[in-house]
Amino acid sequence: MASWVVSECSLRPFTAVKIHHKPRPSLPSNTINAFKFKPLPCSALKVPTLWSKGRNLGGLGLLNVSAPLKVTITSEEDKGKEESTTDGVNNGEFDPGAAPPFKLSDIKAAIPKHCWVKDPWRSMSYVVRDVVVVFGLAAVAAYFNNWFVWPLYWIAQGTMFWALFVLGHDCGHGSFSNNPALNSVAGHLLHSSILVPYHGWRISHRTHHQNHGHVENDESWHPLSEKIYKSLDNATRLLRFTLPFPMLAYPIYLWSRSPGKKGSHFHPDSDLFVPNERKDIITSTACWTAMVGLLAYLSFAMGPMPLLKLYGIPYAIFVMWLDLVTYLHHHGHDEKLPWYRGKEWSYLRGGLTTLDRDYGWINNIHHDIGTHVIHHLFPQIPHYHLIEATEAAKPVLGKYYREPKKSGPLPFYLLGILIKSMRKDHYVSNIGDVVYYQTDPQLYGTNKSD
Repeated sequence: MASWVVSECSLRPFTAVKIHHKPRPSLPSNTINAFKFKPLPCSALKVPTLWSKGRNLGGLGLLNVSAPLKVTITSEEDKGKEESTTDGVNNGEFDPGAAPPFKLSDIKAAIPKHCWVKDPWRSMSYVVRDVVVVFGLAAVAAYFNNWFVWPLYWIAQGTMFWALFVLGHDCGHGSFSNNPALNSVAGHLLHSSILVPYHGWRISHRTHHQNHGHVENDESWHPLSEKIYKSLDNATRLLRFTLPFPMLAYPIYLWSRSPGKKGSHFHPDSDLFVPNERKDIITSTACWTAMVGLLAYLSFAMGPMPLLKLYGIPYAIFVMWLDLVTYLHHHGHDEKLPWYRGKEWSYLRGGLTTLDRDYGWINNIHHDIGTHVIHHLFPQIPHYHLIEATEAAKPVLGKYYREPKKSGPLPFYLLGILIKSMRKDHYVSNIGDVVYYQTDPQLYGTNKSD
């Protein structure tokens, strides 16, 4: 057994020390094992050495970024490489819920070392590019100020707001640079400008990555259990699965999270956070409030209608992009994706339930966030290396990697996938350690779920 430690320049395993963690009563009581990684040279992988004080989930110390540098895996997964020789094939059919015949370290070893290198100058160049485009679009729209230009502006600017979010998302993961101060400053500026509380979101998103694919512990777009689903009133159920309402859910999620969970991304005493994160939450909420104040001033200075056209509608488009992309990276495959509980869940198996998506021309604009599987498994990898890392990992992943459908210039095909998933993926069973989405045939009326 091995455990990771963070040195000044890399992750190094202590292979001579055995560490045993007692499972906490609130978490599944599976044995937590760490596994061996080959240490990379300093030039290949630099990791921030700031650990979040006091935040301990499942007995593991966590980094104060969204990149989990300690990964929990089950004992079944540890044995999987020796015992599972069928690549998930059961009775001639591929079983996506079966333990894979490879380990996370196998995937990591297949990825070229330079893919782990973070270049802050390159990261900042993307920020400059996006900010220039944002202000350029606003200037052009304000100059022409006609109803032929405005709809084009709203779509383009909403997409650019989404691109800004993705760069702030990289800051939250620590994949923007190895400098925590730079990540924090850039993340606050990028996220506050589009009304996202940087630290509040960063911490909840870290929880999502550390628990991806887990029915109860996942944080965003996780499935409702049948019990929670049936406890919702009919109007709430219908709104949750009827477009366009789910695509406008993000601001509501920031204030109140998902059904069955409590807390707010703005409140320092929320269930999302631990006491030592209080100052971070106050800081990000203050930055968010300052942006709201700036928008209020602009509303008086230039009038509410110009502000609505220049900022309000693009913000709504951005929210739709965020909800669409995050939903479709975890839902909507032609074959059902597994969700896990208890001893069946592991970091690797949960990560393999995510999906890559092709967005056509939008891929480059929103910084290749569609290469989602490798990002979920290794969020330390900068976005500009994700495509190369994915191609290198495919031979190891085999059938556990679901090749995305190729998009035309614009990804209109995703709307059909979204609609189909919303009509079928409603809840999962209250019991079982490997579960799949089930359909409520009465949601839209009898026999209207297909």
